[in-house]
Amino acid sequence: MSHHLTCLTCGSVNRVPADKLSSAPKCGVCGAKLVDGSVKALDPATLTKATKKDNLPLLVDFWAPWCGPCRMMAPAFADAARQLATQARFAKIDTQDHPAISQKYGIRGIPLLILFQNGRELARLPGARPATEIAAFVKEHAKTAA
Repeated sequence: MSHHLTCLTCGSVNRVPADKLSSAPKCGVCGAKLVDGSVKALDPATLTKATKKDNLPLLVDFWAPWCGPCRMMAPAFADAARQLATQARFAKIDTQDHPAISQKYGIRGIPLLILFQNGRELARLPGARPATEIAAFVKEHAKTAA
């Protein structure tokens, strides 16, 4: 079995064998790490492509720099990303820089976490959460674990 992973740096779609997820696979186009337990900042085009193409769960934090709870949750979100490094990917998108994204996804308040997989939205988790709750949310709603 292999996974389709959109490079969150250049937007290229890569095919990665499931047994290679823990071997730090890199994008075939730009060389960026595809699965490394970090949180990547997205633009709307890359977000759209990743939510449609990827079959490894993608958890996206919709946030803004002026939002206190968003900034407060950032370390917990990064910690959950490290915990689930080969089971899901984590990204964030700034709703202040990309206001149309809030309308596209019907976002009424931030921070808001949305879990995507296999071209669809699986679940939402509103509000600032600790890393344990974020990780449990992904494990509960994701379709498969690597």
